[in-house]
This record gives sequence, C-alpha cells and structure tokens, in this order.
Amino acid sequence: MAESTPTALGAPPVAPASSSTTIRAAELLDAGGIVAFPTETVYGLGARVDRHDALARVFAVKGRPHADPLIVHVDDVSEARRLTAEWPAAADELAARWWPGPLTIVVRRLDGLDDLVCAGGDSVGIRVPAHPAARDLLRAAGAPVAAPSANRFGRISPTTASHVVDEFADRAPADRPDLVVDGGACPLGVESTVVDLTGDTPTVLRPGGLAVEDLRGVLGEVTVAERVHDGRVADGSGHQSPGGYLRHYAPGTPLVVLDGPPGTATRVVTELSARGVTAAAIAPDGADPGAFAASLYASLRAADGGSASLLVAELVDPAGLGRAVNDRLFRAAHGRLAPAGGGDAAALVDRVLELTAAHRP
Repeated sequence: MAESTPTALGAPPVAPASSSTTIRAAELLDAGGIVAFPTETVYGLGARVDRHDALARVFAVKGRPHADPLIVHVDDVSEARRLTAEWPAAADELAARWWPGPLTIVVRRLDGLDDLVCAGGDSVGIRVPAHPAARDLLRAAGAPVAAPSANRFGRISPTTASHVVDEFADRAPADRPDLVVDGGACPLGVESTVVDLTGDTPTVLRPGGLAVEDLRGVLGEVTVAERVHDGRVADGSGHQSPGGYLRHYAPGTPLVVLDGPPGTATRVVTELSARGVTAAAIAPDGADPGAFAASLYASLRAADGGSASLLVAELVDPAGLGRAVNDRLFRAAHGRLAPAGGGDAAALVDRVLELTAAHRP
C-alpha cells in the first residue's frame, strides 16, 4: 500500500513499514498521538502508557468501554517486569518459551500504571509481539505501548492495513489513527492467548494464537474461564482481559454458527440460494485450524462487505487453534445451531431463517 495523506475528513494516513516510518510513528507516539501497527496476531491501535491523553483517545476513537482493559506491548521481559508489582516464576517460564509471540500474561500491576490501561483493576496484561514492525516500533518508542485491536469496538478485528483504513474511513483527524503502519497481512490472524497468573491456578481468559494444550505442557494444570457474563460488568469494575464481552468480533450482516459435520455450512447456503436468499459460507478449506484462523477475519470482512444478506459459519475441531476460532465465531454470531445427526438441510434452513428474522433487512 502506497503512502497516503489525510484530508480534513477521510481515511487515516498509511505508510509502509520501514525505518523512516518507524521513526515517524515513534515521534507521533511521543507527542501523544495514536498509531495503528501490525503484530503477528492482528493490527493494534497504540498509545504510550505514560500518555493519559493518548490512552483516552484510543478509547474514544474505538468507542471502547472503559471497563475493557488494554494489553501493554513491550520489547522484552525486563520492561515487562517494570510494569508489575509481582512477577511469578510461571511468568518467567512462559516468557522464556513464547515471547516474542502471541501470548499475553496477566500479572499484578504496578501502582503507578494508568487506570485506563487496567480498567481500574489490580492486574495488567502484557506481551512481547513477534512482528518485526511492532518490535522496531517498540524499540524506537522507548516506552511500553498499550494497544487494543485497530477497529471500532465490537467489530471484526483487522489483519491488514486496508482493514484499518476501512474501519476509520471518512472520519475527522481526531477520530482516526494518526498513522497506519502497513506491515502486510498478520500471519496468525487471531488475537493472543491471555493467561492469568494472579490466582492459585493459571487461567486462560481468552483463547488465541497459542494453544491451551501447549500451556498445559509447561504449566501443568491450566483452567479455561467460562464466559458467563452477558457483556456487562455488574459491579462496575473492569474485565481482567480484553475481548471479554460476549458479543464481539461481529460483522454487520447476520451470522449463524453451525455445529455440525464438515460441509454443513455449504449445504445450508446452497439450500438458502434455492429459496432466493443470498448467503455466504464461512468454513475451513481442509482440516488445518491454523489456516482457517489466519483467514477468518479477512473472510468475515469480505463476506460482510459483499451482497450476502446472511452469513453461515462452521465450527472446527476445538483442539489447538480451533478453540480460538470457535470462540471468535461464537461471539460474532447472532445464534448457534447444532443439527441432529447429519442435519436435514431444508429443516436446518428453516431454523436459520427463524433465528435471523429480526436481524435481516
């Protein structure tokens, strides 16, 4: 993507990842700006943790609730330690094995850390990203950078610079990133795994680019948090992990998730077409959940921007990255159906149409 220049009302400026772009981005962050940049998971919308005004702007630009904390991106373990009141031995084990990488570690926060970063809580999520453009930016910035995904709150996360531009097109300068660093497509395509080390047992708060099975191979017992909330925080306090809202990562087009054998989504879309309903299938091409994860958000965005009035997605085997894929589909969907046996396509379509009737044009 060639470099572009912002207008008074329009898309954010974009520049390809390079040494000069890194310097420019670091200067913007130092001045209190916000910068969208690539990681190996998704594109982030970053602000320095020591700039309260910039952190507040991140929330405003995204339309993000203050109960939803930010992940702090750092260049190395020593920088991570400086943000914490307690750094357990398990954090060292995980960092030695998977940093840089798609793992966010939640630990007790330093008292002086801005409350906006931690949603007012007593913990903070930290990770060292693996993408070279992100690493270059963190080194040039000389400070930790807090960054959620670079999209409007609740919508599909961006995995290319073009996705970021689309999210903030036709916005005033104050309501969009000051710069988008174009580092190409994100190779993993889903957010980091978030593991909480503040309790007695390590707990995965969000499945992501690192498999729960891998964590168990190092830590032993690891629990996976159940999502029992409905998107609200009843006591007024913040979540421990970003991406914790029940409705998240969502397209504007109604989406139904099918828990059935391979090919169920395609059969349903074919039956919908026969009834005059334009639909698109979101399903894996093969048995590799990693490949599906890498293309998931791009596929959802393409289908959401097309002519389909209904999207039909198919769950995958929950092992490995499949857990993260299914988690994102669950929370992007308007409903989930589990067909009995092979599932009669005609009967299943009746249920899909009934489920989405209130959401379709």
